[in-house]
This record gives sequence, C-alpha cells and structure tokens, in this order.
Amino acid sequence: MSESFVWRDAGRVVVFRSGGVEQAPRLLREHGFDGFELLTTPRALIGAPELEAAAKATHAVPPGQVPGLAAELLDRARSSRVVALGGGRVIDTAKAIASVSGARVAAIPTTLSGAEMTGIHRLPAGAEARVEAMARPELVVADPEAMTGQAERMLRASAMNALAHGADSLYTPFANPVSRMTALRGADLIAASLDQEPPDRDRAALAQGAILCGYAIDSAAFAIHHVVCQTLVRICGSPHAETNAAILPRAMAFMTPRAPEEIAALAEALGTDPSEIEPRILNLAGNPPGLGEAGADHSKLDQAIESMLIRPELAFTPEPPAREDLEQLIERAW
Repeated sequence: MSESFVWRDAGRVVVFRSGGVEQAPRLLREHGFDGFELLTTPRALIGAPELEAAAKATHAVPPGQVPGLAAELLDRARSSRVVALGGGRVIDTAKAIASVSGARVAAIPTTLSGAEMTGIHRLPAGAEARVEAMARPELVVADPEAMTGQAERMLRASAMNALAHGADSLYTPFANPVSRMTALRGADLIAASLDQEPPDRDRAALAQGAILCGYAIDSAAFAIHHVVCQTLVRICGSPHAETNAAILPRAMAFMTPRAPEEIAALAEALGTDPSEIEPRILNLAGNPPGLGEAGADHSKLDQAIESMLIRPELAFTPEPPAREDLEQLIERAW
C-alpha cells in the first residue's frame, strides 16, 4: 500500500506521494499555482520550509471557528491561488475564503480530516451574500507521513473523523455504488492500519483510507453523525476530532436497526459484526474520553439539540431521530 499515485477526477487532481510536502512547490507550479498565498499553522510550517519560501505571502490560521477565521482573512488573502497546509480547520478556512473570492484552492493535509476531498465547509461570517459557489480543492498533495504524524491519541481521534465520513455516507439518499465502494474500502484500510502496532503501522494505508472516505462523503453527503458532531463542536465547544471519536461508536449502534444492510457492510469492513460495532469502533478510537472530559459544555446541550433538529441534513438519516433519540445518543457519549 506504499506506492504513490495520481488520481484525476472531474477537475480535481490528487497526488498521493511520500515526501509530497517537500515536493509541494514543484507540484504546485506544475498545476498552475504560481504566486500562491499560504494558509497554515506554526506546527505545520515546521516541516515545510520550502513551501513557505515559495509562497507570495503566508497567513497563520489560529484556533477558532471557520466563519470567523475566514472573515478575518478574507481581505488579506487576496491571491487568485490559495494553498492550505494543515488540518481541517485550515483547509476549510481556505475553502471558505475561495467561496467568496473565487480563488483556486490547493490543499496539503497534515491530519486525516478529509477536508481536502470535499466541497463541504462553512462560510465567512458576514459575507454569505457574496458567496459565488462552495469551493473544493482542485489540487490535493497527500503526503502520508504528514497526514499521520500526530501523537497516537490524536491520530486515532483524527482517524475516527475520517472513518465517520465513510460511515455516515453509506445510508444517505445520495449514496451510490461508487460512494459506497470507496467508503467501505476506506473503512477497511483505516481499521487494518489502526490494528497494527504504531511502529509497524502502514501509514500510507491509513492516509489512503482517509482520502477514500473523504471522497465518499463529498459524493453522498452526510446524516445524523455529522449533524450531531458539527453542532456539538459549534455550540458546546468540544474539540472536533475528539467529538467524532466519542459520537461515532454510539451513532453507528443507533443506526444499526435503521440501516441494517449498510451497517452490516460497514461492520464487515471493520472486521466485526453489527452487534459488536460499538465496542469495535471504541477500540479503534483508543477508548476515547467522553464529551464532558473532552471539554463539552453540558449546559448548552438543549440549545445544541434544538439546532440539530432544524438542520436539513438530519432528514438524510433513515427514520430521522426525534429529540429523545438525540438526547439518549449524546448522553451515552458524555
């Protein structure tokens, strides 16, 4: 699974290659990204001095919510070519900016967030009326070493975010043979890689699994899991990856009677059966902390559930959940 590849797909090019971060300046030039501005973080820049040197300007993306971050950077990142080096927050911020500016976006992920593969993102605060179209990176430089370089606890949480993309896409009204195939193959790669001891782990397989699951959710959209997680992060303040790790095992158990064929296929890809899908995902996640320990504010849970219930994507869930269903699911993850 360590071989490199170039995947051309309807206006998008994915270059999957070991050493991709180091080679990024050349790859960007080859794909028309001269004169780019770079969005990144200090941590990501440590391993990318050549990329920083090649950038016309570099903009740090601090912690925070994407709408506010994108609004602050909208008038500073003015190039028609924007490159994002970092995790999901950084890449989503670049996409949000491009949705208004019309810039071309390239993404160089440093986590397993999958944001590089989707046109799914929030919009710059206060600029919604100026949005031209939701942006999706047209060039992805996927370096498996960079994508899997986090410490083990955070790597597993990030991997659960990736796995959730494939899992949640399986049963939406937009699921199709290609999205299901990529989701299940991605789930298989993620699970097999996480089952290996860290020193022997096939990091390229783990990164490829995240890419495939990201493709699946971009094709088939999402349902209950992402509605719950996105809303908890936004309102209750829990960290994104840790929220996915806490919710995913319970969400898949919740979905087992609602989407039995799809969950059976997912369980098989994960090397288990549907009745054991919750403990299996908990094991893959490294038995993560609950939402409370991760920092979620329980006093805002009612507000969060109200927001979940009016999200249109919740209706993409077979037998859409009622308030009490959401309450029980989330409390089990607390």
